[in-house]
Amino acid sequence: MCGRYLIAVEEEIIEFRQILAEINERYKDTPLLASMSTGEIFPTNVAPVLVLGKAKPQAALMKWGFPKWQGSGVIINARAESALEKNMFHKSLMERRCVVPTTGFFEWRQEGNSKTKYLFQLQKSKILYLAGLYNMFSAKPSEAYVVLTTAANSQVAPYHHRMPLVLEAENVDAWLSDTTFALDYVQSSYEASFNVSVA
Repeated sequence: MCGRYLIAVEEEIIEFRQILAEINERYKDTPLLASMSTGEIFPTNVAPVLVLGKAKPQAALMKWGFPKWQGSGVIINARAESALEKNMFHKSLMERRCVVPTTGFFEWRQEGNSKTKYLFQLQKSKILYLAGLYNMFSAKPSEAYVVLTTAANSQVAPYHHRMPLVLEAENVDAWLSDTTFALDYVQSSYEASFNVSVA
């Protein structure tokens, strides 16, 4: 699963600087911008995502987690392999896909009597794109997203049996705009090379 992820705002991460600049311009002087989180992102935080724009992906602010139909709490992940079959995610997978920009994600591993938290970051890039879905709800903010997860690859498996569905940078546009590509991609796995460190 993906229960937390990281947005490290560092000067050398040009892609993130561009996303945040677009967010600051689009949401200037709004309560939503004031509520945006960076650093370690927790469920229900408001954070940047990328959605389909007219000429290129467009940055937007949304809350992490779909509200549950019954009871309290939120749903933060969707299983990529079965999202099409679930009423909660079907229409979003067909029409409302998003990309969650991060600089890494966290997983916990049981070690003795305690759990150790690990940070996974790509070796070849400082930015890590996760496949997501979004929808609109009556609560404020009205737009919320979930992160798609898939079976852990060989590097993540020793820590957790699930991992986020990672997108290569060159696949971001296709994920947002091409439904056929997206339906194929949710059935795929991602053998990335991660740097793994104790968080």
